Amino acid sequence: MNGSSDKQPATPAHLPPAYVAFLECFARGEFWQAHEVLEQAWRESRSGFYKGLILLASAYVHAGRRNVHGVSAQLAKAARELAPYAPAYLGQDVAALLALARRVSAAAGDVWVVLPAPPDLTPDPARFRGDEPELGA
Repeated sequence: MNGSSDKQPATPAHLPPAYVAFLECFARGEFWQAHEVLEQAWRESRSGFYKGLILLASAYVHAGRRNVHGVSAQLAKAARELAPYAPAYLGQDVAALLALARRVSAAAGDVWVVLPAPPDLTPDPARFRGDEPELGA
């Protein structure tokens, strides 16, 4: 519809390339690389959402190293960055990511009991707001 103010949900073809690269790396379990491919886009945009995703990936880097403190610290920082974007943003279930961070925080030293496999970050078209600056104008 031309002239309509309703925005259509973004599709992968319309997502920022750095975000797509992050999602692909994260899905493959390449958490350090996921962090790296999104960092430049974060530096340019200063997107708190991107920073939260970078911190989420960093938490899973620490998980791979069995670093309990690193996992907890990075998830706590990720939660602070992602909280303003709840319940959903750029196709992500932000509320679920925040719940993950709360579970790990509550577990203290038993992080390994509550830390799930990395979440599926495949964007859900129903979880786009339509006003995300990262999507551009």
